[in-house]
Amino acid sequence: MKILIVSDIVNETILAYKDGQPFLAGIDLIISCGDLPPEYLTSLRSRYDVPLFYVLGNHDLRYQTSPPVGCRKIDRRFIEYNGLRILGFSGSRWYNGNQNQYTERQMTGFIRKMWFTLWRKKGFDILVSHASPRYINDAEDRCHRGFHSFRQLINRHQPRYHLHGHIHKLFDNESDRFATLGETEIINCYDYYILEIEPSCTTETTDHR
Repeated sequence: MKILIVSDIVNETILAYKDGQPFLAGIDLIISCGDLPPEYLTSLRSRYDVPLFYVLGNHDLRYQTSPPVGCRKIDRRFIEYNGLRILGFSGSRWYNGNQNQYTERQMTGFIRKMWFTLWRKKGFDILVSHASPRYINDAEDRCHRGFHSFRQLINRHQPRYHLHGHIHKLFDNESDRFATLGETEIINCYDYYILEIEPSCTTETTDHR
């Protein structure tokens, strides 16, 4: 399965056509890690004609009144899609009291509410968030510090991947996107990134809070 992950910046190139086909070939799923106009997600969903799951970033203030068409919000949800177990959390660390900003205590509470589902489902494969874990791909200003609770969640369940945005960085060397925590690969998906995962035989999508 080929997953297109987008975050933080609109890239018109991936909305273009190439030889009459979408610019990126063979995309099976799109995931947004936040801070993108809802219209951009609507366009991506239409252009590639595949499911699109998203979490919200700290600058996503119009989604309640103008949600992206045909896309599924996975904030504080557990999604099963094509055999992949996906868990999502929106927002950044609290810094000025606007929407989609959370204290460490609040994020810890959100995660605790998912414990029974994660126990019943025997963990998850992909963590999707806007913010990063603390001290991994993050920064020291109040807005861009990662969450300690994400580190604890990863240490406990060891998912295959943690996909995040929020940290704006141009990657002259693609290897700079990646970090690891235990067995989990953590990927800064600023702009866009393509992740390829072995396909599954199931196509059912289920959704759990």
